[in-house]
Amino acid sequence: GDGMGVNQVLGTEMYQSELKGEIGVTPLLFTQFPYATMAYTYSATNGVTDSAAGGTALATGHKTQNGAVGVTKDLLEVTSVAAWAKANGYRVGVTTSVSVDHATPASFYAHQKSRSDYYQIGLDLIESNYDFYAGSDFMDATNQKAKDGKTYDNLYDLASKAGFTLAQGYKDYQKKAKKAEKMILFQPEEASAKDKSSIPYAIDRQKGDMTLSEITRAGINFLTKNNDKGFFLMIEGGKIDWAAHANDGATMLSEIQDLNEAVRVAYEFYEQHPEETLIVITADHETGGLSLGTGSYDLNLQALKEQKVSENGFTSILNGLRKKYKNQVSWEVVKQALKDNFGFWGNVKLNEKQEARLKAVYDKTFGNQPVDLEKSEYLQNEPLAGEAKRILNSIARLGWNSGGHSAGFVPVFAIGANAHLFQGRFNNIEIPVKIAEAAGYAH
Repeated sequence: GDGMGVNQVLGTEMYQSELKGEIGVTPLLFTQFPYATMAYTYSATNGVTDSAAGGTALATGHKTQNGAVGVTKDLLEVTSVAAWAKANGYRVGVTTSVSVDHATPASFYAHQKSRSDYYQIGLDLIESNYDFYAGSDFMDATNQKAKDGKTYDNLYDLASKAGFTLAQGYKDYQKKAKKAEKMILFQPEEASAKDKSSIPYAIDRQKGDMTLSEITRAGINFLTKNNDKGFFLMIEGGKIDWAAHANDGATMLSEIQDLNEAVRVAYEFYEQHPEETLIVITADHETGGLSLGTGSYDLNLQALKEQKVSENGFTSILNGLRKKYKNQVSWEVVKQALKDNFGFWGNVKLNEKQEARLKAVYDKTFGNQPVDLEKSEYLQNEPLAGEAKRILNSIARLGWNSGGHSAGFVPVFAIGANAHLFQGRFNNIEIPVKIAEAAGYAH
């Protein structure tokens, strides 16, 4: 779970209890695993890691500089637990809910000093020659970032030449999986046309959108096909981090619940093969400096259930209203949209100050002057969507310290074969080494 710190997990469990009218925790599946501990996340160069250095630590057992994937801090190439598994004759899969060349998945197969060299990372993906990859898409299939006017080979063609079958969406996967030797699974083409950087947030999901559970099911299915040796599969819930960067509490909670559903798919496999399956759940870092409580000694997390779309999803709704009303959107229309999507003036009571804050942002951004969009790490949003989210967070008593990462502990949960290795507090670089030890991968 990218960005999934201790409070992100605990907050989800307390939220689930509040929905039942209780104070306490309603556990997620993965928090009930018999081994539970914590890991440090600092990188070789920074007290607060980024996803590239965090991913590299989890993948290779080496600390590196922020921004680098699959190399040491001196930029020497290092192999990952996925490569050790492959070298030992196991099948290997690397999957995510964001683009397949994003920092975390890249850490398991690529070697680049910059996580944003997407084209080079894509070439590394093809060269690493694992059995199964899945994500939303490639970010830069033709090296447009190079801006040197040269024409580069298309990554889709190169992958196909290298023997990969490309599937677009879970249904397409099901059609092609039987005959495929190696597979790259992306979301359906129409979803990529809208946004190739990730599959949609769970809270915004529409019929036909690819899900992390489908990715998990496809990965296990593909890697167990005609396989008596075993496999290694990395699955990333990448957008917990995105929601936390945006300080979007309701969206983040639903992303953790969605990761839990993907874990359920893996757990079903574990139940069939308990003696030979190890499942490890962890994170690369905490995002947002999340606090559960903002001063008064109570929580009101249940208010977050009234939020029906992500901040980004509400931005799309507002954009739609601007088009429909040719940029002359009345406060009454906007008010109704806020009520429908955040529960304001309905189940969520606003005080005068909060209502005045919303109206002030409306007056500023729905007049005819240009709008400054609010930027988080990965997204840009309408100021009114940001204000609505902040008000709902404060009503829920959810506090955020920043729009970046923190050095907080991340949780580690383990179940299955040799899960006892995951005890006692340790450094994130020990995780891949322990996995290799549990599985008997020489490296």
